[in-house]
Amino acid sequence: MQQNDARILRGAAYIAAPVGVVATVLSAVLAGEKGLVGGLMAVLVVAVFFAFGSWVLMTMTEDRPQVAMAAGMLVYAVQILMIGIFIVVFKDTTLFSGRAFGLTLLVTALSWVGGQVKQSLTSRMLYVDPAPSAPPAE
Repeated sequence: MQQNDARILRGAAYIAAPVGVVATVLSAVLAGEKGLVGGLMAVLVVAVFFAFGSWVLMTMTEDRPQVAMAAGMLVYAVQILMIGIFIVVFKDTTLFSGRAFGLTLLVTALSWVGGQVKQSLTSRMLYVDPAPSAPPAE
């Protein structure tokens, strides 16, 4: 994993983690034990899907930076699809509060993406290879 990629992943997690904790606590206060479980499940789903997706994207673009945009769109689409499948599978569950789960999932996922955007915009990444492409003239 490149240093820039790890910095973006950490930045996203640093922003999403407190948002997920606050949303989970609010879920527990407003919906009780089932709200707590729903909030925890949502934070877990976001952490797993988005961290794994970021890792996949970093792995795909490590040697081929020219496919970054297509790979990013593919990874994001798969993440949203997998979260959608997870929601459909557990829509009628009695294990946790669906509303607490959905709202916690939404705010945590949006904060994760916002953290990635913020970190990408504020990091100083080289977009030009600093190594010369031709040997110096004598």
